[in-house]
Amino acid sequence: MEILMFKKDNLRFGILLGFIAPLLSLVIYYFAKFSTYFTVSDFLHFVSTNKSQVTAISVPCLLLNIALFTVYINTRRDKTAKGIFAITLVYAIGAMLLKFAL
Repeated sequence: MEILMFKKDNLRFGILLGFIAPLLSLVIYYFAKFSTYFTVSDFLHFVSTNKSQVTAISVPCLLLNIALFTVYINTRRDKTAKGIFAITLVYAIGAMLLKFAL
């Protein structure tokens, strides 16, 4: 039984999902890889001072968006998929700009 909320086909809902999914992925990635070595502030400092880590962290964070986009496209909920895709582009461009700015 699917949760009714995820059956929506709405651009705003897609934008919300696309925004939250990478943040959730970042939290999971932090606890899986870095929580035993770094506090959250140390982790953020580590990422901001190591250019290669921006890519290493942004790719797993965007994977959940790619999975969500695929699910919503395959179930023909195109408006939601458009929102997810748009925010994925914003995150990806932001990660590239951050990488080049460091």
